[in-house]
Amino acid sequence: MSAIFAFTHAIVRKPGRSVVGGLRGGGGPDPSFDGVVNEHAAYCAALVQAGLAVTILPALDAFADSVFVEDPALVFPEGAILLRPGAPSRAGEVAEIAPALRDKFETVLSLDEGFADGGDILMTAERVMIGLSARTNSDGAKALVRLLAKFGRRASVVETPKDVLHFKTDCALIDEETVLTTPRLARSGVFKGFREILTAAGEDAAANALRVNDRLFVGARFARTIDALDREGFAVTPLAVDEIGKIDAGLSCMSLRWRSLTDA
Repeated sequence: MSAIFAFTHAIVRKPGRSVVGGLRGGGGPDPSFDGVVNEHAAYCAALVQAGLAVTILPALDAFADSVFVEDPALVFPEGAILLRPGAPSRAGEVAEIAPALRDKFETVLSLDEGFADGGDILMTAERVMIGLSARTNSDGAKALVRLLAKFGRRASVVETPKDVLHFKTDCALIDEETVLTTPRLARSGVFKGFREILTAAGEDAAANALRVNDRLFVGARFARTIDALDREGFAVTPLAVDEIGKIDAGLSCMSLRWRSLTDA
């Protein structure tokens, strides 16, 4: 198995009651708090079953979107990077998660200009892809490229389709050479050189999948996309995303995952 998917640890945060008022791009009903709690608990259990040691941080009612810990930070075996979320209401999440990262990593760097959300960052075997979006701007992307170089990681900046919240809203790396992607992102040509598996019609949200060790987490309601992945031989773990999906969230954003160098 590729080291890019070989995780040993994860950090998650319990959803606070304010999560029902989380950011979203469109209208629609609020999620059920109990529903979000149940989906989050099942997600944490799936991480444990995949072999990860999971650190659960307490809920932060002051920050409705703080359950989505992937946006304010990036983690690698070598260390962590504190980001600068593009939504003003999420800026305070960085200081809240910093102590947990400094407890886990000897090296913690900080983005000091522009804006960048972790949801716009896709790790591949060859490079880190940074998607420009409403939450990640050019200044933030350029600064992040410089920080990634300190960890010996090459990065490139790509465009996120208009009206798409985050780059990874529309894609996931599911093995070293294969991405699960929406047709609209595939048409952009950003995945030249990769094998592409397209989400089924009407199932664009299935693209926010998550590979964890030998398991592939996919939203349970996306039956046709799951069938296609099954036929390709992926070990799919279907997980409910009905409630978190109401606030433009998916599977990648609810955890920070890394491989401990001492376990390598």
